[in-house]
Amino acid sequence: MKATLFGVAAIIALGLAALGGRSISAQDQEKNKQDRFTLQVPGGLAFSEVRGYEQWQVVGPSLTDAANVIRVIVANPVMIKAYQEGTPGNGKPFPDGSKIVKIEWKPKKITDAPFSASTPDTVPGDLEQVEFIVKDGKKFPDTHGWGYSMFDYNPVSGTFAPATKASKPPVNNDAKCGATCHELAASKDYIFTAYPKR
Repeated sequence: MKATLFGVAAIIALGLAALGGRSISAQDQEKNKQDRFTLQVPGGLAFSEVRGYEQWQVVGPSLTDAANVIRVIVANPVMIKAYQEGTPGNGKPFPDGSKIVKIEWKPKKITDAPFSASTPDTVPGDLEQVEFIVKDGKKFPDTHGWGYSMFDYNPVSGTFAPATKASKPPVNNDAKCGATCHELAASKDYIFTAYPKR
């Protein structure tokens, strides 16, 4: 009888320990989610400047075969309104306060969708990186009013960190990290992604 009670007590203790571990894990995940808003690129954008980007409207996807990632571009209401009014095709620049985020995931194949009988569908897997572009003419006069930043995501720890020269693509980790590339889109107010018809 004592052995049975001891066994039951041990199982309950293990169960409580497991539940306690889950609780701590959930707390850690929430803490990591909040900690990201304390991150900032030296001399540049802070993660907190795009708080709420998870709910922003999708502008469109962005696929680059060589990068082997799935991307989606989202924008805040200020930028969406400018897009809908025809910017940049109407000759007007995006207004200050425009914000755009590129979210990148590693691709993952799934085969359980009904339309993937012959070839597996590719969907977002682990989050890999987020890139921000914010229009603030006073803060970023040297880069045509746009500030840039990139943060790598670690799926094991559930944390973000400012991108570095070891990141893909490598960056100098300052507010100008994307300015050179975006010079190619000067005629479109330095934004590559158009607002496609929907």
